Amino acid sequence: MADGFDDTAAAAFEDRTLQQGRRGGRGGGRRGGGGGGGGGGQNREVLVSKALSKLLRHQAENAGIKLDEGGYAPLDKVLAYGPIKSLKVTFPDIQTAVSTSDKQRFALRPNPATNPSLDETSTDASHWLIRANQGHSIKVESASLLTPITLESGNVPDVVVHGTYYAFWRQIEESGGLKRMGRNHVHFATGLPGDEKGVVSGMRKDAEVLVYVDLERALREEEGMKWWISENGVVLTEGDGEGVVPCRLFKEARARDEKGAVGVFWRDGEKVADLPEGLKMRRPPGKGASGGRGGRGGQRGGRS
Repeated sequence: MADGFDDTAAAAFEDRTLQQGRRGGRGGGRRGGGGGGGGGGQNREVLVSKALSKLLRHQAENAGIKLDEGGYAPLDKVLAYGPIKSLKVTFPDIQTAVSTSDKQRFALRPNPATNPSLDETSTDASHWLIRANQGHSIKVESASLLTPITLESGNVPDVVVHGTYYAFWRQIEESGGLKRMGRNHVHFATGLPGDEKGVVSGMRKDAEVLVYVDLERALREEEGMKWWISENGVVLTEGDGEGVVPCRLFKEARARDEKGAVGVFWRDGEKVADLPEGLKMRRPPGKGASGGRGGRGGQRGGRS
């Protein structure tokens, strides 16, 4: 799941993996299928999904594609965008990306301007609009894209949890909380990946640290901090005026450690322990100083 420190690297990671996949090694890769390539073991569906994410979340404006207030883009213009066109993406590919995404990243709907009857059987790309459900760094109006979470509406999730990594925890504490940084929102899940509630998005499956936020307290006490839920069930907030979800809202921060060797280090907005010495501080793919290896080109700030 992305918070501020994760999000500063997310767009770059999507770019690197897409470029690696497009290069595909000699012969275009064995598993990629027509037009896709298969570099790094990435199949065609993965490459299409990454290309769509990169464009719809981060590059639509630079690509000259105007998003509407709800974050939707004309599908025919999306298919004509260079990196997507180079993959020879078809309308069936788009349908597959929307319907099979494990995190329900995208939404597709008829374009009333070109498809006034809202014919859902049309295969003409100009009759459709597509959007990314969340994860934007380009400006999109939250109120048009997302559903507000309020005490009055009674839609406050029982669980609001952010996943991060040991390697980023010190920077989170030192910066005063979870930051959205380069993206529009800090992201949270309403449960853990694979749990019985069927949570599909909002957290990386290999997250090592779980940060549970007291959302009811935030709604009562943090005037001006707005909270939202996306179509695919991700909880989001722009944070406070500094773009931060402060540590005082941490109901609990603990290791995702089945053996219980690391334990809890924040509870009810107060720090109760440091991380133990000697923990392996691994960085997930795409979150290192330079693609996970450190070295030149790395970002100086920590990432959560």
